[in-house]
Amino acid sequence: MHNDFITTVAILVAICFLIFIIISTTNIKKEGFGSSSNKNSNSKNSSSNSKSTSSSSSSIFSSSSSNGIAGNSESYIAGIQSSVIKMQDTMLLSKYRTEYENTIMALDDLVNNLMLQTALSINTSSPQQGLSELVTLHNAKSALNEVMKFIDGSSS
Repeated sequence: MHNDFITTVAILVAICFLIFIIISTTNIKKEGFGSSSNKNSNSKNSSSNSKSTSSSSSSIFSSSSSNGIAGNSESYIAGIQSSVIKMQDTMLLSKYRTEYENTIMALDDLVNNLMLQTALSINTSSPQQGLSELVTLHNAKSALNEVMKFIDGSSS
């Protein structure tokens, strides 16, 4: 029972960490788009159509500058590049490369141990849940490997 509790807590911590990274990355990207040069030119348009655009803002045909469709592609690219630069300035990869690599390796060890523990405790009469957990952990391991490749491939 104690091992199940530790496994559950460890999985929840790993999942929360991955969600935190995804949300942090998404929020930084959204902030970068707010400073584009098309924002001022579209402000008159958006203020007069605020009721209609707010209800259809999720439409793929939206003329918002927050996408790269047609004439918005240059400002969209500029927003992405701005977000990348802000993230690079925040993370200081060249300074903290070793710490980041050590963190990724520690998380990789955690996932490996969680995978072993999950594999050794699969309920043979109903293995679907255990196998699903293994797949989730495998996906986390793949994500960590991609992050490590990114860190290793970044210039010093």
